[in-house]
Amino acid sequence: MTKGILGKKLGMTQVFTPEGLVVPVTVIQAGPCTVLQKKDSDNDGYEAIQIGFADKKEKNAIKPELGHAKKAGATPKRYIKEIRGVQMSDYEVGQEIKADLFAEGEFVDVTGTSKGKGFQGVIKRHNQSRGPMAHGSRYHRGPGSMGSIQANRVPKGKNLPGHMGTETVTIQKLEVVKVDAERNVLLIKGSIPGPKNCVVTVKSTVKK
Repeated sequence: MTKGILGKKLGMTQVFTPEGLVVPVTVIQAGPCTVLQKKDSDNDGYEAIQIGFADKKEKNAIKPELGHAKKAGATPKRYIKEIRGVQMSDYEVGQEIKADLFAEGEFVDVTGTSKGKGFQGVIKRHNQSRGPMAHGSRYHRGPGSMGSIQANRVPKGKNLPGHMGTETVTIQKLEVVKVDAERNVLLIKGSIPGPKNCVVTVKSTVKK
């Protein structure tokens, strides 16, 4: 069964294994998250739990948010996420989920929003090659042919300059190196998407 938690990327560091090897790790503050709602097949057409992370000031929350959180006996949350495929009987509304949901040696999938890189050209955005730089070519960093067979339109999917980054990215099968249950911290091997302090979702991996 799937299990998951919301957290905040704090940055990267490195740890040493008992054999003396250096392992690069990403530090994630995982939870505590509150179960705000349990969705079932009868009412909603599917099964999932809805979890909330990071408290929100009551004066900044709208009335439906306040009422929804009050049902679970919780404060309004800044980030809310649904997780499907869980063992529904293991969760109760109002229950807290902490970092010890995962154990050392487990593998997880981490989803986050990649760093924004602004408006970029095709060389950086699509890894294209530049044109000749000498002999008067006068074509250096252009996007290439627009597909001249139909002169009145550009074909769909043509690689062009545009907004790069700020996409939802999932890195699969990352190892949990250490779990600090007291401070609600996970150390996960390797890098994960997004800048520091971005919110990420950590779920058990689909690649068993």
